[in-house]
Amino acid sequence: MSKFGFTISQPRVINYDSNDRRIADYILEREPSFALCIECGCCSATCTTGNFTRFSLREFIILLKRGENEEVRKNIKKCMLCGKCILVCPRGVNTRNVLELTKQAFNKTDVYAV
Repeated sequence: MSKFGFTISQPRVINYDSNDRRIADYILEREPSFALCIECGCCSATCTTGNFTRFSLREFIILLKRGENEEVRKNIKKCMLCGKCILVCPRGVNTRNVLELTKQAFNKTDVYAV
């Protein structure tokens, strides 16, 4: 290993087939606008919580869709549910409801064991 001032990062491969998409499916059944999200980042740009913490609603939704639920579980309590994200969403995604449904899904043992 040479010392050039940098290190090579380990590859981050996402295996969509092995990820648990039950939370995303639960949300999609109850909030159809969730499928309209194009991960543009408008929600994250206006997020009050995101200005003071490492919370990103865009990242949150991407992780949900991927089925990477452990990271979602860590960040779900950071949102203040202020609703600014709903106002700026160009696709009309009801992000507040997505967050509420995510909390519900984590609390339901038949959907995802907490």
